[in-house]
Amino acid sequence: MRKVKSPSTRERIFSFIRDFLAVKGYAPTVRDIVRGCNISTTSVVQHHLDKLEKEGYIQRDPQVFRSIRLVEPEAVNIEVPLLGIIAAGEPIPVPTADTWSAETQDMLKIPADMVPAKTSVYALKVKGTSMIDALINDGDIVLMEPVTLVNNGEMVAVWLKDRQEVTLKRLYREKARIRLQPANPTMKPFYEQPENVEVQGRVVGVIRKL
Repeated sequence: MRKVKSPSTRERIFSFIRDFLAVKGYAPTVRDIVRGCNISTTSVVQHHLDKLEKEGYIQRDPQVFRSIRLVEPEAVNIEVPLLGIIAAGEPIPVPTADTWSAETQDMLKIPADMVPAKTSVYALKVKGTSMIDALINDGDIVLMEPVTLVNNGEMVAVWLKDRQEVTLKRLYREKARIRLQPANPTMKPFYEQPENVEVQGRVVGVIRKL
C-alpha cells in the first residue's frame, strides 16, 4: 500500500488560517494557531508565517492585531482565437466574411480554468436559438476543441459538405444516417448521410452574453 503523505506544518498552518477566517470572519492570533495546529512554540508559528508571507500566500500588518489575511491568487488568463459565427438554428453558409472564417477575427482573453488542461481551443459566436435548452443562446460564445471523432450526444460543430454550411447541434449516429439534434423543443432534428458530415470540433465551454 502506498503511503499517504502527511501535510507539512506550513500547510497545516495555512489551512488553519483559511478555515478560521471562513468560520470566524476574522484572523487568528499566533496563539490561536499554536493551539489549533498543536505546535509547541509561538516561534515555530512565526517562522512559518514569515515564510508564507514571503511566498505571497498571506499578508500581515505588524501594527494591527489579528491582521493576517490571505492573498487571492491572480487569475491566469489565456488567449483564444475567435474564428467567426456558427449557426444554432438552421445551418448558415460558412466561408464568408461575416460567418465562419479560417482566419482569426479577434483574440479573446478567458480564464485558463475554462479550458481542459493541455487542450487547444478556438471560439465561435453563436447565431440562433436552437441550443437554448443546453443554455446556449443567440450571441453567446462557444469554446471548441478541434476534434473529428466524438461520442453520441456531444455538442459539435459540423460541416455539411453538400451545402458548404456549418451548424451547432448534438450529434447522434444512427443506422445509416446521422441525426443532428437541436436543444430546443420547438425545433425538429434533421438527418444527413455520414459521408456528408464532417465534425470540426466539440463544445468544451460557453461564455454567455449578459
